[in-house]
Amino acid sequence: MIEIVETDAGTARITWHKAKKARLVLALSHGAGGGVEARDLQALARVLPGHGVTVALVEQPWRVAGKKVAPAPRTLDTGWRGIWPALSGMELPVVSGGRSAGARVACRTAAELGAHAVLALSFPLHPPGRPEKSRAGELLGAGVPTLVVQGGNDPFGRPEEFPKGDFALVEVPYGDHGFTVPKRAEITGERALEIITEGVVEWVASLG
Repeated sequence: MIEIVETDAGTARITWHKAKKARLVLALSHGAGGGVEARDLQALARVLPGHGVTVALVEQPWRVAGKKVAPAPRTLDTGWRGIWPALSGMELPVVSGGRSAGARVACRTAAELGAHAVLALSFPLHPPGRPEKSRAGELLGAGVPTLVVQGGNDPFGRPEEFPKGDFALVEVPYGDHGFTVPKRAEITGERALEIITEGVVEWVASLG
């Protein structure tokens, strides 16, 4: 089911993947260079409803408008705030999440919006090659239970680069920022997606 939502940043779009007996809503947005067709987002939308979690794939207004470049973080946050009433309208706890830039939005707005938890896929800890430009403060400031799912070779921050903090981390071995693994890797691309979905299913079950 597709829902169109008007926000102060423009028109957003939610594609719902509903669980028969949902106990949570997992809202996932895309990164700055792609959409909800990302393989990890699609995998979670396929698997999680079978575990009592309704998945809402959220397209930010700039993507709905057909633009290729994401706006400033402040505008992304405005769009996320605008779709929140539709997400929380099912009267279920909402896990706020996304990949890359979407993960940053989820972290920045979680406490303000009353998110139950945060799922950060491929959190961009720093720009590639610029570890001094750390965004760890956004992650550490989420203020709610948080799971980071990170590729082992992500140029935006490898798992060992993350600071200690009040969050859990699942590593996808060999994975890059899009969780793609090289042909020489000891795991397949399909296994990489399974690691993601299995890790999220286990974490979601622990939220209560």
